[in-house]
Amino acid sequence: MKELTRAEEEIMQILWKEGKAFVKDMLVHFPDPKPAYNTVSTIVRILEKKGFVAHEEFGKSHRYYPLVKKEKYRDERFSDLMKGYFNNSMKQVVSHFSKADNLNIKEADEIINMLEEIKKNQQK
Repeated sequence: MKELTRAEEEIMQILWKEGKAFVKDMLVHFPDPKPAYNTVSTIVRILEKKGFVAHEEFGKSHRYYPLVKKEKYRDERFSDLMKGYFNNSMKQVVSHFSKADNLNIKEADEIINMLEEIKKNQQK
């Protein structure tokens, strides 16, 4: 699966959230200054060519919807990130994020509990 540009990903985030949207409806999700209607329309058509979205026709208007699920795209991007930056090692990923300043004790405890549950399930 191809990686999305930042602009393409912004539009996909809108479509994943909304499910279906016309270009005019997508524009309300952008902060000011909003991109031009034609810019968003062009990016959506690029996403359509890449196989990420499709559309339904309503006269001359098109309502777009995602063909790729957010979870599938996220999983593939995370897999690429792991391979490229962490030698495909979950241990390195956890080590990296455990050193992050924004990891609080509650989240750390939740992660430990999740890992203990995974370990318990694998030992069965």
